[in-house]
Amino acid sequence: MHFKDYFSVQAGEYARRRPRYPQELFTYLASLPAEHELALDCGTGNGQAALGLSPYFDEVIAVDPSASQLRNAFQHPRITYVQAPAEETGLPNGSVDLVTVAQAVHWLNIDSFFAEARRVLKPEGVCAVWCYALCRISPEVDPIVDDFYFNVVGPYWPRERALVDDGYASLPFPFKEIEPPDLSIQLEWNLADLLGYLGTWSPVQRYIEANHEDPVDLIRSNLTTAWGDPAEQKQVRFPLKMRVGARG
Repeated sequence: MHFKDYFSVQAGEYARRRPRYPQELFTYLASLPAEHELALDCGTGNGQAALGLSPYFDEVIAVDPSASQLRNAFQHPRITYVQAPAEETGLPNGSVDLVTVAQAVHWLNIDSFFAEARRVLKPEGVCAVWCYALCRISPEVDPIVDDFYFNVVGPYWPRERALVDDGYASLPFPFKEIEPPDLSIQLEWNLADLLGYLGTWSPVQRYIEANHEDPVDLIRSNLTTAWGDPAEQKQVRFPLKMRVGARG
């Protein structure tokens, strides 16, 4: 199956720079299924969510179609990485307790993926998908990041990104919904951390291909002024937006 590969080029930086999910997220997800034999993380990328799930399940199978992403994935004895699309995992019917997709369901063939999730889930299994919104740092920094997102590289976002912009509210979700708690990623970053993270955005790579210049350089000066001391650590918050439901 063909897949939309927006991240393999920068897979190493993606693994190093992407925000890490809070432990509270995985504690919550683990509380949902009745059994904890097998979790399936789809579109795993660098395996960040799979790693978070590993303390709670006997085994985590993490699938991604990108060999480059999997070469940069976190290793753990309970995680088995498989190069495969989320829509065709190859797992047996009714074998999985929890299916997760972190910051990636909008890149999938959504109908095919949810059909696959329902197929592999146990009768009381749970599916959880989530994304994170734009980071919030300070009144000085946030408008620059927002303008970069919507205007500078905005035309280079694939159309699927609109699902993230509405927090997956418009995502068709064929499960018995469970109301999730309010969770967020909270980090301490300096200016280099922020600039490095912005460089992992898929539209940045598309902008570079089209214009032969790095769009991050266009905002570097303004961000430096807004940040102040580049070495200063600032609190960075990414609100998580989740859809969670039981197979039923």
